[in-house]
Formats: sequence, structure tokens, C-alpha cells
Amino acid sequence: MTERREFAAPADAPRLDLLVAAQLDVSRNQAATLIANGRVLVNGRRERASYRATANELVVVSIPDPPAREVSGEQIPLRIVFEDDDCLVIDKPAGMVVHPAPGNWTGTLVNALKGRGTSLSSGSAAEREGIVHRLDKETSGLLLVAKTDRAHRVLGAALQARRIVRRYAVLSWGHVTDDRLTIERPIARDPRDRKRMAVVSSGRPARTDLTRLARFDSADLLRAHLHTGRTHQIRVHLASIGHPVVGDDTYGGGGGRKLFGLPPRRHFLHAAWLVFRHPVSGETIDLRSPLPEDLHRALVEAAAPDVDLSNANPLESFGFFDADP
Repeated sequence: MTERREFAAPADAPRLDLLVAAQLDVSRNQAATLIANGRVLVNGRRERASYRATANELVVVSIPDPPAREVSGEQIPLRIVFEDDDCLVIDKPAGMVVHPAPGNWTGTLVNALKGRGTSLSSGSAAEREGIVHRLDKETSGLLLVAKTDRAHRVLGAALQARRIVRRYAVLSWGHVTDDRLTIERPIARDPRDRKRMAVVSSGRPARTDLTRLARFDSADLLRAHLHTGRTHQIRVHLASIGHPVVGDDTYGGGGGRKLFGLPPRRHFLHAAWLVFRHPVSGETIDLRSPLPEDLHRALVEAAAPDVDLSNANPLESFGFFDADP
């Protein structure tokens, strides 16, 4: 089934291929191909890739389904924290990619789910069966999976309506300006480096609420609440205010990784709290994940010598869960 996306062009819209690339989170070449194939209309008419839309012109994009690719099951251990006939929640380890894609066709969460014989919803493509939302490869924590198409529709609508609560534990470099902070800046592919995301005026709206739970010598422990789920959102937003996630090589936070004893390619970002209404029963499901051992050790290093966290659940100690879900 073809997906339809539409949006109003901003007043400072770039050329059409860049605008479509930013809005759809695709490469410029992919956007140009959609335009050349007549799948992009501006106020109902076809335009060239170089066209610059005027303010509030309606851009409609018809996105064809990608060709299906069979995904094989693999015997990969998973930590399941909730499961019934309709959905399940994984506590994903750092280093695991969520679904197959170019460069990562094996070893993913979807491969592991298929390997255990889990029934999965059809999803948006064969490679993304069951996936309601994603976590970055090096981000650990709670991830929701749909086992039926009905559950996927209900959970997807709840996610879109911001009724699924997702809160992350973050260690950021330096000190943010206030104990409570909202970052609301649009995000899209970085026009200078397509492997990165960036704050871009023509990007998709993104909002992150931050609460400082502790201030250490060189870093802050934050609770991040996602209102939207853009690629790399927390990482990009924190980098945009000069306080990147500790250990994040991509966005400028990796230089002092050794200070806190983080392993290579690991950043301090953990999806620690997930609250949602069950797609069938309507029951509230409230799930919490403690910090993995590597992040626990890093937090102990960050807090030393002022706070002893060696024998405590550090997130509870700092009031991470002391908020209305």
C-alpha cells in the first residue's frame, strides 16, 4: 500500500528535493527520484527538483512500498520484560540494531524475534515487522513490539497522539542552563553529512522535555521525555545547545568517554521508563528498566566522590521515577 505524506511548505523553503528529503528523512537522491517519478505534487502540480515552493503551498508525496526482502530468524538471546498475545516489550542491549537495513541485514532485533518464533504484526515493511518505535543501535532500554496488526494500529495511533510515555536517562556534558528545559527544534538529515541528523528549519517538528536530576563536576544527569520520535532526537537536541550526550561520537560527546569508563561506541542514553495502555484490554502497562552495568559504572564515576552509588539503584536514588507517567 502506498503511503501518503503531506505538509505545508515553510516561508523559507529550500529547493524541492531538499525540502522533501528533510520532511521524509530520506536522502536527496531518493527525494529527487520521487519527484522525477511524479510522486511529489505541489498544490496538485508536478514541479522540478529545483523548484522552490512558496509559503503554505501544499506538498503531497506518495511513497511506494519498498520491495520486500525475506528476513531470516536467528537464535539471539533477548530480555523480555512483558509479553502476552498482543504485544511484548524488550529490554534492548546496546549494540543491537532494531531492524534489518543496508549494512545490517542480520543480527537485528527483528531477526531475533523471528528466531524465537514470535508472531509479529506486518508492520510497514517485511524488515520492520512488529516494530512500533525504534531505538538507536547504541541506545539501550525498553522497546515496544506489536504481535498483531490490530495491536500495531492501536499502538501506532497512541504513539502518534503522544499517549505513550517514553522517558530516557541521559548523561550530558557540561551543565544545562535550567533544571527544567524544553527543546523544540525541527530535525532533518544534516545537509552536509547524510549520516547525521541536525536541527534544520525545514525539518520535522521535534520536542524534548529535560529535567536535571543531578549536577556533577563535568556532567548532568537528565531525564528526557520524548514528545516526538525523530531519528537521534535527544542526541541532536542536546548537541544543539552545546551539551551532547556523554560518549556520543557522532554529535560531539565522545571525546571524554574514558573519563567515565564507557566502552567504545557506547553513549550514555537509556530508555528507562515506558508507560502505555494495552492495545486490547486498555490496562495501563508501566515498565521500568534499571541502568545496564556499563552505564551504572559510568554514573558512579561521574558522581564520585560526592555520592556513593555502589550499592543503590541510581535512577531511583536520583528520583528518575518521581514524576507523573
